[in-house]
Amino acid sequence: MINKIRNDRSAFTLVEIMIVVAIIGLLAALAVPGFMKARMQSQGRRILNDCRQQDAAIDQWALETGQLNGNTINTTGAATYLKTAWKTQDLLNNSFALGTVGTGQILIATGTKSALAGVGIDWGAY
Repeated sequence: MINKIRNDRSAFTLVEIMIVVAIIGLLAALAVPGFMKARMQSQGRRILNDCRQQDAAIDQWALETGQLNGNTINTTGAATYLKTAWKTQDLLNNSFALGTVGTGQILIATGTKSALAGVGIDWGAY
């Protein structure tokens, strides 16, 4: 039996396909900046969290070893109070600055703060 060829094929026209592609492109253009900001916020929070953990480890080390304010920080000794290794650099490959026991024990690099400026991270005392 011979199949009858349909003349009324249902398919998308070129204009319909172009409209769909334009809508997808517009949605992507709106979404990408939001994803980039969220990624930068996540990086900033991770850097701040690493700094807080290391600051707490320094506090514990200083208390248990009887260190006084102004003493030099021994990162090897303080690292024993961390579950992970001591980090000398953040996610953006900027070095953490070490101070002395007391205030300003560990500081985030100004390059990191300026690279992540405007994403809503409160760096606090770091």
